[in-house]
Amino acid sequence: MLSDQNIFAGADVLVTGGLGFIGSALVRRLVGLGAKVTLVDSLIPEYGGNLFNIHDIRDRVNVDLTDVRDAVAMSNLIKNRQFLFNLAGQTSHLDSMTDPLTDLNINAAAQLQILEACRLHNRDLKIVFASTRQVYGRPKYLPVDENHPISPVDVNGINKLAGEWYHLLYNDVYGIRACALRLTNTYGPGMRVKDARQTFLGIWIRRLIEKKPIQVFGTGEQRRDFNFVSDVVAALLSAAASDASPGQIFNLGHREQVSLKELAELLVRMNGGGRYEVVPFPEDRKPIDIGDYYADFRKIETQLGWSPQVTLASGLEETLRYYRQHHAHYWE
Repeated sequence: MLSDQNIFAGADVLVTGGLGFIGSALVRRLVGLGAKVTLVDSLIPEYGGNLFNIHDIRDRVNVDLTDVRDAVAMSNLIKNRQFLFNLAGQTSHLDSMTDPLTDLNINAAAQLQILEACRLHNRDLKIVFASTRQVYGRPKYLPVDENHPISPVDVNGINKLAGEWYHLLYNDVYGIRACALRLTNTYGPGMRVKDARQTFLGIWIRRLIEKKPIQVFGTGEQRRDFNFVSDVVAALLSAAASDASPGQIFNLGHREQVSLKELAELLVRMNGGGRYEVVPFPEDRKPIDIGDYYADFRKIETQLGWSPQVTLASGLEETLRYYRQHHAHYWE
């Protein structure tokens, strides 16, 4: 059974990265549940925050344009909150290799500062940290479960792992209830589509709408799983509401797995036209590609009652429809 989400009615909730893709979808759901929501976002252009993501609920939330690296500001924002959904991060694997110190400061050092603020000012709040499947690196077996060896292939994976483990350490040592969800490919309305910094699906959809060919790197046979953003929001809420989640790591995933070529073909059909081309990996991307990946998510299914509800086809249809209508707010 999914945990009772009535717990959020009237709750004081802080969402870092709240103007971003997943953060804004979560904020919208929390508002619908009656929560008092403050969202934090730096609106750094490369990181996906977009005020249009909350255009329909702007008057129902508090927006604080703060960088999570600002320790003093975050200490003040932490006070008196009941829940923290910690989603702010640098998500580009390629950027983490070209600017590793920025990735370190956002995905590791800032996370430690946030947890220190919780230790000093608010040990009673509950934290859900958005981690990534990238911590596993190249799978040694499939599907990948939470016991799979940890072997990140890029700086982003290492720093996200550090951020994740800081949360678990503070849970175990200081009793600050925290858990981590290892997200796979998340997609849907609100995702970054101006480039591939957040997800390759975003730039694919942009190219389709612009009548340009989708570029599939490598052989195109790499198999992946995908979660529609509403399913990820449901997982975040379930983890926050459950008494079973503190100190735990949970994979997200989907029972549907497709090759990248199959995904490109599906998008072209749904778009009513377009094309894709299989091209060699760019030299900077090839060393950090993980090949096939799809998750075993039985742990979160068993312990929290979560499983993905949105099929890949219906999620892609909704996403294409959204960007055909709203692309002007996301292209630049």
